[in-house]
Amino acid sequence: MSTPNPAPEASHGAGQSLHKSRLVAVDIVFFVIAAAAPLVGMTGALPAAIVLGNGAAAPGAYLLVGLVLLLFSIGYAAMGHRVTNVGAFFAYIGRGLGIHFGVGSAFTSLLAYLAIHLSVYGFFGGLVAEQVGGLPWWGWSALAWCLVTYLSLRRVDVGARILGVLLVLELLVLIVTSTAIFIKGGPELAQWGASFNPTNILAGGLAGSAGIAFAFAFASFIGFEATAIYGEESVNPKKTVPRATYMAVTLIATLFAVTAFAVVTGLGAGSVVDKVVELSSVDGVPLANPAAVLFTLASTYVAPWLGKTMEVLVISSMFAGLLAFQNSASRYFYALGRAGTLPVVLSKVNRRGAPAAGSLATSAITALVIFLFAVNGLDPVVNMFFWFSGMAVLSILLIEILVCLAVMSYFHSHPQDANLLQSKIAPALASIGLTIGLYLLMSRFGLLTGEVAEGIDPTVTAWGLNGLGWFMLWLPFATLVLGYAYSRLRHANQVQAIQDVVT
Repeated sequence: MSTPNPAPEASHGAGQSLHKSRLVAVDIVFFVIAAAAPLVGMTGALPAAIVLGNGAAAPGAYLLVGLVLLLFSIGYAAMGHRVTNVGAFFAYIGRGLGIHFGVGSAFTSLLAYLAIHLSVYGFFGGLVAEQVGGLPWWGWSALAWCLVTYLSLRRVDVGARILGVLLVLELLVLIVTSTAIFIKGGPELAQWGASFNPTNILAGGLAGSAGIAFAFAFASFIGFEATAIYGEESVNPKKTVPRATYMAVTLIATLFAVTAFAVVTGLGAGSVVDKVVELSSVDGVPLANPAAVLFTLASTYVAPWLGKTMEVLVISSMFAGLLAFQNSASRYFYALGRAGTLPVVLSKVNRRGAPAAGSLATSAITALVIFLFAVNGLDPVVNMFFWFSGMAVLSILLIEILVCLAVMSYFHSHPQDANLLQSKIAPALASIGLTIGLYLLMSRFGLLTGEVAEGIDPTVTAWGLNGLGWFMLWLPFATLVLGYAYSRLRHANQVQAIQDVVT
């Protein structure tokens, strides 16, 4: 058997260090909120959560999921005070559960970010081809791919400024629309109990309609956890990363809950399901055009021009997400290359301090998948978007659960480094909430991906997947196990060396 290569000292060599002190907390918040794509979430996932889930109580589901992720952030931010590493999940899990679990989680995280990146490419290409025309979906995806690749090779703060402009516009239209609805009151005024009463939120049970709403809510939050990825490029990361994490989770949760409540208020709590079905139907098929719900509310309560503006900003929102996820995936390639887990060439950075090799690897993979989907005539939304987004959400929740366990394990060995809330209470409660969320997503995976067994209605029957559905369901878990086994083989005699890189 060949002897494993020694772990590289890439973090200290020229051409292998990310550019330091480029980002402040607000810059990082721009990246992670852009990844969460609030306008896309409110035009895509929210109508489905209302119709298939718990109706007028969907805003409460978003709020509860936000609270679970805020609990997660307490332990996550506490680890950020101790460990600054571009690998984030890789580093935190490696410190708490051991380097082999860390490597396994790194591969699962890489799967997650590549999958969500590809899903957005599909959605972007499909939507622009429908709204603008002129090119097939893959042509528009290819244009976005070129621009995203170019920007990812620039200084990281250049991307942050572009995302900042797009994000401000995106948030502004959501705030203006929500404010107008609350001022005018809607057909029934604001019905707080209908949306936030726990009885209504849990109506139908976790195995039924409430569980469906929670599944869509969890899916909407993907991206917020990326704050720690930018730690090595931030000013004073021990303070910047935790501050950015709290800011991002609070802003995303508040925005989702308030906007969802505004949609319910604007349509009327008592008739919101029927109204969403009416507005989103195309040729009698409900939810065929879910974005029409928010566009109609913006046109009705503000002015028609705002609805048209939203149509453009949905596209810019997806482009912002593409750039954010490109950054996330490229930095995971960089971290794994620096640790010697993947070829060390992936740890190379360009003269601007960007992880050029990791970014080009990300672009090569996404280009290949876009090409394969195009030549095989697969649909960019029905196939590419739903397949990859389903896998990505499962992967992220799985890793977040491991982070919670790692936080508790690390601070059990270092009790002086954190208080009881940070070290035990918050991560324990978050792990329970995330495990419930993971179960709900797995049980309703057919609803998220569309891959169900013949004759199965995924809105009624849980776990009714076809062969492809089961493959995608278990792929994140298989990636974790295979990554763990690979690490034990490759790094059998290098645990301390790799631990130093992780630290």
